[in-house]
Amino acid sequence: MPVGRSNSGIDLVREPGLHPAWSVMIPTYNCAAYLRQALASVLTQDLGSERMHIEVVDDHSTKDDPEAVVSAVGRGRVAFFRQPQNVGIPENLDTCLRRSRGRIVHLLHGDDAVRNGFYSKMQRAFDEYPNIGAAFCRQIFVDENGHWQSISPLEQSEPGIFENAVVRLAQEQRVMTPSIAVRRSVYERLGGFDARLKCSEDWEMWVRIAAHYSIWYEPEPLALYRIHTNSNTGRHVTTGEDMRFTREAIRIFASYLPPKSVGMIIGRAKNTYARAALRNAEQMRANRDRKAMVAQIREGLKLSCAPSVIRATARLLLNFGRDEARRMLRWDRLADALRQRRPGLEADSIYNDSDVRSIKCHPDRR
Repeated sequence: MPVGRSNSGIDLVREPGLHPAWSVMIPTYNCAAYLRQALASVLTQDLGSERMHIEVVDDHSTKDDPEAVVSAVGRGRVAFFRQPQNVGIPENLDTCLRRSRGRIVHLLHGDDAVRNGFYSKMQRAFDEYPNIGAAFCRQIFVDENGHWQSISPLEQSEPGIFENAVVRLAQEQRVMTPSIAVRRSVYERLGGFDARLKCSEDWEMWVRIAAHYSIWYEPEPLALYRIHTNSNTGRHVTTGEDMRFTREAIRIFASYLPPKSVGMIIGRAKNTYARAALRNAEQMRANRDRKAMVAQIREGLKLSCAPSVIRATARLLLNFGRDEARRMLRWDRLADALRQRRPGLEADSIYNDSDVRSIKCHPDRR
């Protein structure tokens, strides 16, 4: 039985002879512009059809043609499946898992990529440590053009078992999807991705796996995670839903954690992402997107009202108020100039603070 009431089951592969070492499953949705790079990064490490199954699973894209990219780049080597209708991230990921045949499954989003050596180093970890459930490496964060932005922190200097994995992974999302490979038998036991989560579904899964299995860590950065406004997370930032689903993921995986330390772990996770929400809000302020800024502040305060979070919120709102005052001054000057040219013209106020007044602190004061 899968773990958790909202996780679909992943059946065993029953067809004889269909058990390659790897299934590289590539979920896509309106990201064909990046798919060529994703496919090329896998095909340069191709182990052959008997050892590696490669398939693109498209969630009914409406703005591009991923099948054409698969045909041009894959040249018959890469399978393609299109959902008859859009099913959303968790279900499309589960479709990838159900269609996988390999003993090890790598979920590589169509806008991400891997570097040479990813599959050989992950394979070595699974071969040498048959009891591990998953293996992951550091990831490089890239922008829309593929330029490196940063590298994830070094967790430990040498390859090996990721110690205290469930606690460390629950405190913060350390594993981006392209950087991790998981035994298919793990998904068969624990079930698929949680349907309640449109974002953070991957974080919940990695914590769930760490609660039941050892995980291997490779310090070399062998995966590329792309950050862009059309990504799943990017689409939810302006509404604050990214943080709402982060909060829900934390609530869900709390039951996987050691009872004696669950309060401390959850408190740290909430504080971490409350601060992340405020960083998002600061970016929205810089972009002059007031509604998005307020949405991020509101979700941040629902995560935590710790003193440090309150102080950071106050500074942000003070800076926002100064921005608005400057804009109002410029508007007043423009209105005065217009009135001089057109007597009787009344300038409408451009400032409405109803969104800001609506912010309330959540009673959880961790």
